Amino acid sequence: MIKDMPDTPPPPPAVVLITGIMAAGKSTVAQELASRLPRSVHLRGDVFRRMIINGRVEMTPETEAEAVRQLHLRYTLAANAADTYFAAGFTVVLQDVVLGADLALLVDTIRSRPLLVVALTPRPEVVALREQERSKTGYGEWTPQQLDAGLRTETPRLGLWLDTSEQTPAQTVDEILARAWTEAVVRDPAVGYD
Repeated sequence: MIKDMPDTPPPPPAVVLITGIMAAGKSTVAQELASRLPRSVHLRGDVFRRMIINGRVEMTPETEAEAVRQLHLRYTLAANAADTYFAAGFTVVLQDVVLGADLALLVDTIRSRPLLVVALTPRPEVVALREQERSKTGYGEWTPQQLDAGLRTETPRLGLWLDTSEQTPAQTVDEILARAWTEAVVRDPAVGYD
């Protein structure tokens, strides 16, 4: 049973990819969603970036080839981990910043199905305020407006996109549980995306 929703049967196992720009609420929402599902995993894609101790190259607006290579390595490792947990019977909530053409690339790399994509898209000014209020910072040389523009103009509109500007994390999770297993499903490219 889903916690706090005793009359609702749990959704079937899936890989749920939650994306959005930094400070969009991905970590909080992913943790809350995983905590409400039976046999669930919260997989933080950024952990694979942080595992590189020497030689790590961060993504910046002046993107270096090595930074892109490391980003794609991170996505590959996250996809492999998600597939492994899913094969063991877990619902995997994978959260990471996945923008532009990389979203379709990661969707294609994750082999497990059903695969649900949820993009958290609060307004940039809301993200900027959240960034000021949180203890960790992640923008570096990026601004919320730059990343938001990349999300909205360069990212394929796969899955369920939610403007969470006026929602609490719990409300966002409620909406994901109510809608994602029907509206966020993506299929293999040969079949087409829903």
